[in-house]
Amino acid sequence: MMLLNVWAAHAAPGTDGWFERMIVLPGKLPLAILLVMFVLTFVFIRFSVRMIRAQVSWWPGNITPGGTHIHHMVFGVVFMIASGFGVFSPIGDRSPWLEIFAGLFGVGAALVLDEFALILDLKDVYWSQQGRVSVDAVVIGASVCALMLLGATPLGITDSFRGWRVLVGLVLWHGTLAVVTMVKGKVWIGLLALFVPIVGLVGAVRLARPTSPWARWRYPAGSAKARRAQRRAAAEGWIGRWRDAVYNVIAGRPNP
Repeated sequence: MMLLNVWAAHAAPGTDGWFERMIVLPGKLPLAILLVMFVLTFVFIRFSVRMIRAQVSWWPGNITPGGTHIHHMVFGVVFMIASGFGVFSPIGDRSPWLEIFAGLFGVGAALVLDEFALILDLKDVYWSQQGRVSVDAVVIGASVCALMLLGATPLGITDSFRGWRVLVGLVLWHGTLAVVTMVKGKVWIGLLALFVPIVGLVGAVRLARPTSPWARWRYPAGSAKARRAQRRAAAEGWIGRWRDAVYNVIAGRPNP
C-alpha cells in the first residue's frame, strides 16, 4: 500500500493522472493492493519451495515443529481470517485499514490457492501432476481480480439495473451459461463467461471435452458425440502441451 501511494505521489504527471482517475477515484485502490500482494506472494512462495526442493543449503527449509510439516496454506488461512475480521470491524471501511486488510487478504489467498490441490485431494500432491490444479486456481484467482480491477463486473450486473427481477434474471441466465461451460470442461472459457456473457453462450452450446462431467453424463460410450469430442480433443492437444510448458516455468516440473 505504501509503495503504491508513494508511486502515485511522485509519478510523472500523465501517469499520476491515470492512477488517480482509474484506480483511486473509483475506489479500486484496495483491489489493486490485493492483486499486487497476491501476485508477489505467489511468486515468492513458488521461489521458496523450489529452493527447498533443490535443497539449497542457505535457504530456510520447511517449518516442522515437533516433526509436523506445517504447510503454508495454514498461514494463508490465518491471514484471510484475520483480514476478514478486520474488514467487518468498526475500522474496516477506513483508510489505511481497508488497504492493509486487502493486502493481507491477498497474501493469505495466494498461500491458500498455491496449495489448493492439497485441500482438494486431502493429501500432499504439491509436486505431482495433480498439483497443477493449484496453479490453475492461482491463475484463475489473479485473472478474476485483474478483470474486476479493469472494471468488469461478473454476470453482467451494473448500476444501471435497478429492478430486482432484472438482476435475478441476469444472474440466473449468465450464471447458468458459465456453469454449463465449466461442466463441459472449459474452465477458462467459463471464467471469461462470468464477465463476457456472450462467451458463455458459445461455450454452453459447443461440444464438451471428452473427460468432462458433461461428457460422462451426456455422451454414451461409442456415440457420435463421444467420437467427435475425442477427435476435437486430439486436434487441440497442442494447447495442453503449451500450458504444461508455461506451468513448468512458473511452478517447476512435477514429479514423474
